[in-house]
Amino acid sequence: MGEFDAIIIGGGACGLMCAVQAGYIGKRVLILERNEKVGEKILISGGGRCNYTNLYASEINFISENEHFCLSAFAQYSVEDTIQFFEAFGIYGEEKTLGQLFPVSNKAKDIVQVFENACKELGQEILCQALVTDILRHESGEFEVQYELKGIFQSIRSKKVVIAENACKELGQEILCQALVTDILRHESGEFEVQYELKGIFQSIRSKKVVIACGGLPIKKMGASDFGLKVAKSFGLRVTEVAPALVPLTITGKDEEWYASLSGNSMFCRVSNDYISFEENILFTHWGLSGPAILQISSYWRPGEKIELDLSPHESIVEYLLNEKQINGKRLLVHLLAEKFPRKFADALGKYIPIQKNLASLTKEDLENIDSLIHHFSVRPAGDKGYDKAEVMRGGVATEELSSKTLEAKKVPGLFFGGECVDVTGWLGGFNFQWAWSSGFVIAQNL
Repeated sequence: MGEFDAIIIGGGACGLMCAVQAGYIGKRVLILERNEKVGEKILISGGGRCNYTNLYASEINFISENEHFCLSAFAQYSVEDTIQFFEAFGIYGEEKTLGQLFPVSNKAKDIVQVFENACKELGQEILCQALVTDILRHESGEFEVQYELKGIFQSIRSKKVVIAENACKELGQEILCQALVTDILRHESGEFEVQYELKGIFQSIRSKKVVIACGGLPIKKMGASDFGLKVAKSFGLRVTEVAPALVPLTITGKDEEWYASLSGNSMFCRVSNDYISFEENILFTHWGLSGPAILQISSYWRPGEKIELDLSPHESIVEYLLNEKQINGKRLLVHLLAEKFPRKFADALGKYIPIQKNLASLTKEDLENIDSLIHHFSVRPAGDKGYDKAEVMRGGVATEELSSKTLEAKKVPGLFFGGECVDVTGWLGGFNFQWAWSSGFVIAQNL
């Protein structure tokens, strides 16, 4: 494969951008990706549409021990730079809710294709199904990246197929171990074609610089792991506490059945805790709460804490009821609530308030209870749905360990960290992609 200026671990958003930007300045890199193809997480993002940036991205949209750490990266590679980069490849954005930018085609594969084509044109090498097992640093300062090639498919033809348990070395018979035969075909010529997969091919490669861009713990079925965090720890770098973020929240106990009965109902509300609030839709599920507003607050939620729902954030429910009372005091409360909320939710509120009363008969105490319920609906989640349902990981390599200008480890020259494995976690809506693009660009300039 020749020599490389850097080895990039991970072919996701950060790794791919880093490879392309490095190519633009004449640097040759090798991407080692454990999956069958690069950009797997990009392909499923935004329901397969890929919300690739947010027009309003700034440091306030990120969670980190150092909330200002991302400023340098964004100054070097802004949202506008991202937009221009993709437009140069024919990808134009369409703004959706709250500044979210999607490709006009609504196809995440178009985003991945940009990087695959660019890497090919720039001579950047990509090696998929390469599971990195260790990274060593030699006295010379060079890094040795050890990896295992998995799923190497090959085939061979023969006029006869013999499956033998033992072979005689003395007779010069060749043995190929860790070869998993997957199929045997017979061609018109009479020859057999034996297709097989080579497993457990261990190799290593050296480079003066290594980029850790292998993401975080979500989503395991897509190859997610804590490898980047382990590498950081092995080189003496501090890692902050990590947890699932942008993740649905679960409800158990006495309220579990009530929430489950509302599964599928969605409504706009303000979700708050002691630190922050978000106004977007929530979604009731058979195991708790989801939807954009819940995913957003989950990044700030800690086990044992409560969250609060304002189900009518822009209109006082009591004023609404009193106004309607003047028009028709005989109307039942449930009918009025059903005009403002999904009917099933209005009915379910009967557990807490007298929905079968007419408006004229509502007492002052009733109105106080209704106001408290609608504007201060208290929820104590039991937990979250874990990394397999989380959009991203919160926490990661401590920012104090990295240069904000280069993303190089201060203690380990030549070792860089970018993307999700760093303690920079964005809100829902394209912010995490922008961090990936920006961090990939910054690293590339310093290889």
